[in-house]
Amino acid sequence: MTYETLIFDTAGSIATITLNRPDAANAMNPLMARELSAIAIKCDESPDIRAVIVRATGKMFCAGGDLGVFGAAGDGASALIKEMAGDLHMGISRLTRMNAPVIAAVNGTAAGAGFSLALSADLVISVDSAKFVMAYTNAGLSPDGSSSYFLPRRVGDRRARELMLTNRVLSAEEALDWGIVNQVVAEADLDETVGKLAAKIAAGPTLAYGQVKSLLNASFDNGLETQMELESRGIADMARSQDGKEGIQAFLAKRKPTFKGA
Repeated sequence: MTYETLIFDTAGSIATITLNRPDAANAMNPLMARELSAIAIKCDESPDIRAVIVRATGKMFCAGGDLGVFGAAGDGASALIKEMAGDLHMGISRLTRMNAPVIAAVNGTAAGAGFSLALSADLVISVDSAKFVMAYTNAGLSPDGSSSYFLPRRVGDRRARELMLTNRVLSAEEALDWGIVNQVVAEADLDETVGKLAAKIAAGPTLAYGQVKSLLNASFDNGLETQMELESRGIADMARSQDGKEGIQAFLAKRKPTFKGA
C-alpha cells in the first residue's frame, strides 16, 4: 500500500516508518496521523515484525502539528484536532503496546508532536545537531501525543514542567543527559547506528521485549505487590514460551541462543 505522508517498508523482520513531508518540516497533519495509526496496526498485527524504526526525510524529524491546517480550519479547528489527536494517539498506543521495540532515529529538530513521538519510542538515537522542544504553549496550546504521560516518566515532574511551561530548547547532548535519548551520533553515522541496533533487537526474544515494555509502562501506576505479581506472571509466561525454553537451554549448554520471537 502507498501512503501520502509516510513511507512504510520492511526488510526481513525490521519495519521502517518514515515521516515524509520534508517541505512542511514533517509537520503532523490529519492525514499523517491517520496513516500512522494504520501502519501501527499493521506492525502490531504482523508476527514477522520484530523491530520498528521511526525516522524522517529532510532536515527535521518533525516540527509538531501543522498549524497552517489548524488555522485554515477556523472555528472547526477544535473538531479537527480531536479527530487528528485521536488517530495519532491510537497509533502511538499500538506502537507502545506491541511486542516489537520501537527505535526513533532523530535526524533533526523534534518539536511538539515530533518531540512527543520520540518520547514514546522505546529507544532513541539522535544526531548531534538535533534540538528538542515542547513548543505547544508557544502557540497557546497544551501538549498531546502522549507527552504528558511519557515526559515526566523520562525526566521527572520538575523537568517536565520546565520543558512544557518555558519551552526550553534542549540540545542533543542535553537530551542525552536528561534521559530523553539513548545515544547521540554524528549525522553520517545515524543510519548505520540505528540499523545495527534494530538488527540486534530483531534477532532477540520479541515476546520478552513486549513483556518488558508492558511492565515498565505499568510500573508508575501500580503498588509494589501489584507490580511484583505482574513480574511473576510475566516471567512464568516467558519461561513457557519457545524463546524462553531456548534461552534457558542455550545458557545451560553454554551456546548462543537462537530466538524466533515466539
